[in-house]
Amino acid sequence: MSLWIKICGNTSLEDTLVAAEAGADAVGFVFAPSPRRVRAEQATAIGRHLPVALEKIGVFVDATFGEIAATVEAAGLTGVQLHWDVPAELAAVLRARFGPKLRILRVMHFDAGKEPAALTKDEHVDAFLVDSQTETAVGGTGQSYDWASASTSLFQSSKVREHCLIAAGGLTPGNVAEAIATLKPWGVDVVSGVEAVPGRKDHAKVRAFIANVRAAQK
Repeated sequence: MSLWIKICGNTSLEDTLVAAEAGADAVGFVFAPSPRRVRAEQATAIGRHLPVALEKIGVFVDATFGEIAATVEAAGLTGVQLHWDVPAELAAVLRARFGPKLRILRVMHFDAGKEPAALTKDEHVDAFLVDSQTETAVGGTGQSYDWASASTSLFQSSKVREHCLIAAGGLTPGNVAEAIATLKPWGVDVVSGVEAVPGRKDHAKVRAFIANVRAAQK
């Protein structure tokens, strides 16, 4: 089975089409304070030109159910990424509203020796995205965590074994093969590692990242 690949933090049609044409499974749009932030109408305009099979994931931080639901509907999103310590019931109410067609991702930040608060079984969550975090950013930091430590702890935990795990945080075309070999994730997610500047993709890096992920699976 091929690894699931998400190219996140898209702000333009050109960048998003490059990810689609290079073979990404999903593209991400950030609806939160960030240099990569877009409005629902921007994501809608971009989405009209994307392949139907390409997943469109909205990234939300400190958003209410109403805000998330309205954006999913307005922008035609196929998934959401809940990027903070969400209320326990949020995934459930999103699932009740949109059904199984909506992919629900929940972010957890890896800290060696410390079990993430989000590390609980949740039948409404499709996958956990394991990311790094700094004092000023909850994602898109460009910093990786201790993969060796994560591979023998979080990625082996019985609490998340029934969930898909997505590796994120500091991935680049140059190190993604190592991350895959170490963590053996279900999928990978990249933002800053394929950018020219925050909010703008380096198209050569996007293509190289996806090609290197596929090569690492052979």
